[in-house]
Amino acid sequence: MGERPVLQPRLRAIADLVPAGSRLADIGTDHGYIPIDLLLSGRISNAIATDIGQLPLNHARHTAQCCGLSEGIDFRLGDGLAPVAPDEADVIVIAGMGGDNIADILTASPWAREGPLLLLQPMSKAEMLRAFLPEHGYCVEAERLVADKGKLYPILTVRGGTMSPATAADAWGGFLLQKDPLWGLYLEDRLLRLRRAVSGLAKARDSTAEAKRQELSCVIAALEYKRREWNDAYCP
Repeated sequence: MGERPVLQPRLRAIADLVPAGSRLADIGTDHGYIPIDLLLSGRISNAIATDIGQLPLNHARHTAQCCGLSEGIDFRLGDGLAPVAPDEADVIVIAGMGGDNIADILTASPWAREGPLLLLQPMSKAEMLRAFLPEHGYCVEAERLVADKGKLYPILTVRGGTMSPATAADAWGGFLLQKDPLWGLYLEDRLLRLRRAVSGLAKARDSTAEAKRQELSCVIAALEYKRREWNDAYCP
C-alpha cells in the first residue's frame, strides 16, 4: 500500500467542510486527494470523482489503488457536472479552477440548486463567481479564507436559495468574512489588483475605459472603508 497523500492547506480546509456520511462528488478531481483522504479517514463510504481529462483521472485512480482503495470511488470522465446525476451526491466540491469556469459548470447543470451542499473554491476570478451566485438562485451560507503557499484562497459554502445581490464590494471583498483573521490581508491583495487595473485604464483614451476606471475606483473606496473597519476591530 502506498503512502497516504497529505492534503495541502487549501484542500484540507475543503475536506474538513464535508459532513460525515455524505455522498461526495468531486468535480475536476485532478489527483483525487479529497475523496481519497475522506475515504481513508472513514468520513465517507463512497464518492464520485470526475475530470475532463483522461490523464488526471488515470492518475487519481492509480493513487487510490496505491492507497488500497480498489473500491469506493467511481471515476468518471466528463465536463463539469455532466457525468453526475442530480440524485447521486449530497455534497459537490468544485475546486482548483477559475471562478468563471465554476459559474459555467453551475450554469450548465441548474439542478445543482436543488439540494446539494456546494463547496466552491475559485483559484482566480472569485469576484465573478460571487456576483454570479445570487443572480442564479444560490445562497452563500459561509465563506472562509485559507493561506496556502503564500497565497490566500476563498472557500464558499453554498446552497440553492435566495440572497441579496452582490455589490461590487461584495464581489471583490467576499461574503461574511468580517471575522476571518485573514480578511485584512485579502483586502490588501484585492486593493493592489484593483489599483493596478485602474492605473492601466488611466492610460487608455476611450470612454469605455474611463467608465470602467471610475467603476473600479468606487470599488477601491468601498474596500478601503471595509479594511479600515476591520483594522479598527482586530488590529488595536
